[in-house]
This record gives sequence, C-alpha cells and structure tokens, in this order.
Amino acid sequence: MSTHSAINDAVTNRIEQTEAPTCDQHHTVDLENLQTVRTQTLSVEKAQRMAEFFSLLGDANRLRLLSVLARKEQCVCDLAEILQMSESAVSHQLRSLRALRLVSYRKQGRKVYYQLLDRHVLDLYHAVAEHLDETENSD
Repeated sequence: MSTHSAINDAVTNRIEQTEAPTCDQHHTVDLENLQTVRTQTLSVEKAQRMAEFFSLLGDANRLRLLSVLARKEQCVCDLAEILQMSESAVSHQLRSLRALRLVSYRKQGRKVYYQLLDRHVLDLYHAVAEHLDETENSD
C-alpha cells in the first residue's frame, strides 16, 4: 500500500467516525445571513483554480523541493543531489512549480538557480508544516 493510499484511508476512517451536527428541526431562513455568506463564498472559477493549485502540491517530490527552497535558493544540480533525484526529474518538477508561479529562477553562467517566488509561498509552506506538526503532537 502506498503512503498516499494509507493517508487517504486514515482520513476516510476519521471522517466516517465523526458525526457532523445537523439541524434537528426546520427553522426560518435568515436571508440577510445567507446573502452575506453567499457573497463571501469562493466563486466556482477561483475554487477550481485553488483545487488545481493544491492538486499540484499533492506530489511529495514537489513538496520536498519546496522544503529545500524554503530555506535557501539552490541550483538544479544541488537540488538533485540534496533530494537524491536526477537533474531531469528535478527540472520536470520545477517546471510544474514555475507554471503555478511558486518558484522563479535566475541564470548565472551555466547554472540555473531556483527560489520561492514570494512570501506567500513560504507562508503557505510554513503554515501547512506547522499544522501537521500540531496534528502529530496532539494524537
């Protein structure tokens, strides 16, 4: 069983064991509340773009790349060595991350150096890592 399958099974089991509270009886609809919440809800288009973004981050190698780049700018050959991957595999993953505007690069001679594109990416990485650490410590 792959790690991805094991995680999916664990999440599914947790969801199945948790009952979601529901309204026991019908109630009058608060139209003002509904309108306010409706205007603050993600549009279908933005939700789709966010889903694609998170789907792309659903790859362990891409996350490992981000974990390295969260600390310091690196050239492709050093990334390959650090992550014990081929340079072509690293380049392939970086291409996907570049397409989502998560990383940028600069050329210095024959070397290409990659870095996280902006603070948002770093903040997202740290927030997820911190959340997972909290979850692991609370079990």
